[in-house]
Amino acid sequence: MRRTRFFAQYFAMLAGATLALMSAAAAQTDLKFALDWKFEGPSAPYFVAIDKGYYKAEGLNVTIDSGPGSVAGIARIAAGTYPIGFFDINSLVKFQDQNPDKKVQAILMMYDNPAFAIASVAKTGINKPKDLEGKVLGAPPPDGAFAQWKAFVQENKIDESKVKIEAIGFPVREPMLADGKVDAITGFSFSMYFNLLAKGLKPEDIKMMFMSQYGLVLYGNAIMVNPDYAKANPKVVAGFVKATIKGVQDTLKDPDSAIKSVMARNETGDVKIELERLKMSLRENFVTPWVTANGFGGVDMARLAKSIDQIALTYEFKNRPKAEDIFNSQYLPPVADRKL
Repeated sequence: MRRTRFFAQYFAMLAGATLALMSAAAAQTDLKFALDWKFEGPSAPYFVAIDKGYYKAEGLNVTIDSGPGSVAGIARIAAGTYPIGFFDINSLVKFQDQNPDKKVQAILMMYDNPAFAIASVAKTGINKPKDLEGKVLGAPPPDGAFAQWKAFVQENKIDESKVKIEAIGFPVREPMLADGKVDAITGFSFSMYFNLLAKGLKPEDIKMMFMSQYGLVLYGNAIMVNPDYAKANPKVVAGFVKATIKGVQDTLKDPDSAIKSVMARNETGDVKIELERLKMSLRENFVTPWVTANGFGGVDMARLAKSIDQIALTYEFKNRPKAEDIFNSQYLPPVADRKL
């Protein structure tokens, strides 16, 4: 009788444990996240957050897809194809103006200093913005850096009529510069630099003109969310932000280990190049004096407002958004949890 009671209790406990595990598994919310580009070094924080279980600890089963560039992907968020993604905040300003009924918002600033740059080779003699006059600039239309070209021209008093713009695809951008078919190209610094090295150029042959060093106060790429999804799932969004920040913190502490999470998903990549690409992005885009002082992921709303003013110099607004319309800080954890 006792043995029967023992086995009954044992199986009841076993069944309870099984149900608890099934319940925990069922509690995991599937979340599709859209990157702006390929699985490269700078995307390490997201994969680290997956591999270390940070998303899982927030009840999330996150899947990550590559994207079409920092501009075009915003429409995916607005349409709900992806509830959350990583794209250019300046392009979001224009998107909101053009689509006032689709209030996509940025909720976590990743690139406090944007990676927008113009690359050239030493022999072209391009050392400052005005040197672009009389030259051919290769630019992919969906490129986040090229989206800032008008403001860059305005700030640096470039005679745009003297610059020939050639629309080119991302795959041929660096090859065309290396082969001398264009004089300069637009893009993200950490993408162009290492792609040019891979084409056989030496570091001293590569010239990189950072737009942020020539008058642009713009922010870079940020995590964005579909407003309807955020309203219906605030804990999911806050959990994603919290876990992503942990991924950034771990990546900064140990980029050599973090890059392994990227390479596990990028079998054709060169681990040495992707590690250096990651380190460059951490140094130049993720971590700035402002981020060090104020914590990762937030924005200076006065600077964001000024960046909208700067966009207005070359873009005619019809439904001009305010800084508060663009960035929503309600999903950020306390500053103490965002220190790097």
